[in-house]
Amino acid sequence: MATVEDDLGHRFEPAVSPRRIVSLVPSLTEALAATVPDRLVGATEWCTHPAGLAVGRVRGTKNPDHAAIGALRPDLVVANQEENRRTDVERLRRDGIPVWVTRIESVNGAIASLGRLLADGLSVPEPAWLREAADVWAQPAPLPPLRTVVPIWRRPWMVVGSGTYTGDVLARLGLVNAFGDAPDRYPRLEEDGLLAAGADLVLLPDEPYAFSVDDGPEAFPAGRAVLVSGRSLTWYGPAMVGARNELVGRITAAIRTVGPTAD
Repeated sequence: MATVEDDLGHRFEPAVSPRRIVSLVPSLTEALAATVPDRLVGATEWCTHPAGLAVGRVRGTKNPDHAAIGALRPDLVVANQEENRRTDVERLRRDGIPVWVTRIESVNGAIASLGRLLADGLSVPEPAWLREAADVWAQPAPLPPLRTVVPIWRRPWMVVGSGTYTGDVLARLGLVNAFGDAPDRYPRLEEDGLLAAGADLVLLPDEPYAFSVDDGPEAFPAGRAVLVSGRSLTWYGPAMVGARNELVGRITAAIRTVGPTAD
């Protein structure tokens, strides 16, 4: 194989296409399981899709078990610049384990990154789910330009800011990220600052913070909070295929029920 580069420009000169892969990112795990299931030998405890995935577990995205990874004898570990720590990537490389790092900050970026990983890193043709995801997200924006806030954590509140995959998802749906011009990717806010954003819509995902009927909506008395799937809002990979319709359906139903500017 010729020399190839990951999303951060790290160069590889693999003698053969990797056959034993450990994934440290849930969405990448799902992508690999859907495309090269025979090559995936390890994943984190947070890798919940597909259901019943029978591979070795290597703890979490932020605290991977290096001994467990080494015991799986991988010839490639896949990671993400945002999800995983640089120190873990560097340690794996020092141990002689190649690591392919993705950087994904937009929908188009996700499609390009996944395509490069599969084609250049693994020497496999573009899968049908990736082509379908590209077609789905190329459609015109279906929603009105509602000013939207997406909290991802509580105590303290953290929201989606600038330069993120989720922010681009909002834009492609037609929504306006209330913190899209923030200097930080995930600003921290006091509750009064959150409410002062004057959002027409608040999307509360079930991950990384598990917002629920009893935890989250009560902070927004105007009744504009909508519980959504974190997988639809933040996962790149096969989840992208159904994410658009799932999000549009939930948001449209909420708009009809509550009204975007109801008090």
